[in-house]
Amino acid sequence: MQREAQRQVYDYLSPKLYRTCKRYLKKEEEIEEVLADAFYTIFTKLDQLKEVGAFEAWARKITVNQCLLQLKRNVNFNLYLEETSFSIQPQSAQETPLEEEDLLNLLNLIPEGCKTIFNLFVIEGYGHKEIAVMLNISEGTSKSQLNVAKTKLKDLVNNLYYQKAK
Repeated sequence: MQREAQRQVYDYLSPKLYRTCKRYLKKEEEIEEVLADAFYTIFTKLDQLKEVGAFEAWARKITVNQCLLQLKRNVNFNLYLEETSFSIQPQSAQETPLEEEDLLNLLNLIPEGCKTIFNLFVIEGYGHKEIAVMLNISEGTSKSQLNVAKTKLKDLVNNLYYQKAK
């Protein structure tokens, strides 16, 4: 019976948690590994859930923490000046609505540190103090990284989606 309950939880949550992982990680194998680790933690730490109504948010927080553990192995969050080069042609001259998938693709074009802090601040709702503690950086670095992320995303959106044809 417990296996069936776990399967139902997995079937329900996996698409949502996959999207969470995809916001932080680029490589499919990393996403799958982190998602598996997150579900392992969810199922083995279920007794630590204090409020049943908060299960989904609790599971998402575990997933975000697993993503951060993966990123900390490979990313120096104090660096953000890496140049992003891309060669994507702008969409048509008419304005094309920006979809969630488009935003995910654009997030993958900005430096990892900026992308991670953007996700934590804008999407997950963490404050700069919390982010600084989570990533072992200063609050100023968090604010600076967020500013760089917003600027780069704005430039990408303007250049790739709303640029008028010449």
